[in-house]
Amino acid sequence: MKTYLQRMGRSLQLPVAVLPAAALLEGIGHWLPKNWGLSQFLQVGGSAILSQLALLFAIGLSIGMSKTKDGASAMAGVVAYIVPTYVLAPKQVSLLLGIKVGQVNPAFNAIAGNVFIGIIAGLIAAALFDRFHETKLPMALSFFSGKRLVPILSTLVMLLISVVLLFVWPVLYDALISFGKFIVNLGWIGAGLFGFFNRLLIPTGLHQALNQVFEFNIAGINDIGNFWANKGTKGVTGMYLAGYFPVMMFGLPAGALAIYKNALPERKKVTAGLMMAGAFASFFTGVTEPLEFSFMFVAWPLYVIHAIFTGLSMAFAAFMHWTAGFTFSAGLVDYILSFHMPIANKPYMLLVQGLVMAVIYYFGFDFAIKKFNLMTPGREPVEANDDAPVEEVATSDTDDKYMVMAKKVYAGIGGHDNINVVDNCTTRLRLQLKDTDKINKSQIMSSGVAGVNVLDKVNIHVVVGTEVQFVADALKKLYDENAVVNTVAADEKTTVKTTEPISDVKSGETDVFYSVANGYLEDIEEVSDSTFAQKMLGDGFAVVPTDGKIVAPVDGTITTIFPTKHALGIKTNNGLEVLVHMGIDTVQLKGEPFTIKVVEGQEVKHGDQLAQVDLDKIKTAGKKTDMMVIVTNMPSVSYMKFNLLDKDVQINKEVLKVTTK
Repeated sequence: MKTYLQRMGRSLQLPVAVLPAAALLEGIGHWLPKNWGLSQFLQVGGSAILSQLALLFAIGLSIGMSKTKDGASAMAGVVAYIVPTYVLAPKQVSLLLGIKVGQVNPAFNAIAGNVFIGIIAGLIAAALFDRFHETKLPMALSFFSGKRLVPILSTLVMLLISVVLLFVWPVLYDALISFGKFIVNLGWIGAGLFGFFNRLLIPTGLHQALNQVFEFNIAGINDIGNFWANKGTKGVTGMYLAGYFPVMMFGLPAGALAIYKNALPERKKVTAGLMMAGAFASFFTGVTEPLEFSFMFVAWPLYVIHAIFTGLSMAFAAFMHWTAGFTFSAGLVDYILSFHMPIANKPYMLLVQGLVMAVIYYFGFDFAIKKFNLMTPGREPVEANDDAPVEEVATSDTDDKYMVMAKKVYAGIGGHDNINVVDNCTTRLRLQLKDTDKINKSQIMSSGVAGVNVLDKVNIHVVVGTEVQFVADALKKLYDENAVVNTVAADEKTTVKTTEPISDVKSGETDVFYSVANGYLEDIEEVSDSTFAQKMLGDGFAVVPTDGKIVAPVDGTITTIFPTKHALGIKTNNGLEVLVHMGIDTVQLKGEPFTIKVVEGQEVKHGDQLAQVDLDKIKTAGKKTDMMVIVTNMPSVSYMKFNLLDKDVQINKEVLKVTTK
């Protein structure tokens, strides 16, 4: 689950990156005089983006959570989002239930543009794409095979979900409305609870239901409307708005500073860019999503702390009767606009409270990050740089800076023959190599990257920064072209030339995989090692063994036996490259628990013993005994069918079928 949420966090950073543009347009638009046409024009431009945040989330998650990052998955995400937002619109609900539009539960007014719906749509579309994008239908329906099938399935699945939401959504919405009306009677304590739950509900989109109670007229409070109409009691009207200003203008930017401070030295430059953009958006316009979503999923305890701090700020401002209001959000622009409203009560004191909240956020975030070792942006481990001499890499006049950087990285990691997978996250190249011992760190560092982190024998992270996508695209192009690095004399330059790609994978063939041990079958995403769980090496399965006999999961030839005996490679006759990894972090045990029963070059059948493992030694060393089976050349895979329903397995039980492209 942790790994899944981390993947969600990374996927959401693509749509979140759009928000600062919207915040800037909104902020400048509100800053300019209202009677200027440019003011309204800019505000509408910003609102155009913010009003479609749910759709952006659906697209970002459908792409980011799918294995191949294919644009067709984005189409499925859009379809999956459109279905419930249209089917559950008040007009359609009135037809479904046979009632008048005016009798439809107000909950359905909150369906369109709801972030929660966008998140569900994106996750479902990604899952359906991964499962069905290679499905082949009968000849009569062949036009709808493969990627064309996914939007159709997304429509059907989301129709079923819409039926569920038709009955569940009003219950959830009405429960939140009732809860909101209850805490209204709690005075300043209620204001604090509102702030706390408002932040907690943001990932689901249901915070809008609470906002309806306090900020608008659904329960008679109408804090926003009354404040700007100068209605109500001075020091009371605006009590559900004022406490946000110290958080958004001071608290969150200070929290961003703490995140930057705790970033590793190698990552501070990249982290500074991310945090400064988010802090500016929060301070100036009150748009907090760029900051909040940067740690909401990858460091969720910090987000809970943020919700608590928001509640404290709201409660204290209400207790002191310091009030100010906003129309858009609690940033500098709305603060200045509301400062001169007659009903505002001591709004200047919110600046003093803001300074206090800045101290609370900074030290609170700093303590939590260190105490719980939270993986906030910039805290991924990086190894020391290699001081070896740096070689030159020839470039052409047509190369942009990203291709120049990619060529140097490409040469530094050993070129096409040493690369298995090229991938990236928000700031890093995530590379799967055949042998990380073959890399030249100084060659990689000469490209201008921020750091190089060798994770193990086959995985390496290269820290590029926020422009990593362009470098990754260039690197993939070099790989796809089978570019070969030619290192010549020291006084000459390294050049890159293109040759035709070579592959020995047999197309359209199927390999059957069997259990490697007696024990408990485990989904690879549940393995407690992020490298395997995130499928950085490839897809597959795992078995938690009950005894130490480990057998071949597939027919093939032993290609590699690691010196530490904890892993070996098998290549099937159809060209699939399979890694059998025995235990988690067992490379540190230097082979002691493992007795290998095969040799390199030996042909094996499924069920042939590969090794005898002393499970007690692994457990005594504090390691886990999970036995992972991974298909490492995933780009050659067309289709994977798992049989993971029966968790209790014995040696030679069929668990997986893999078809090559």
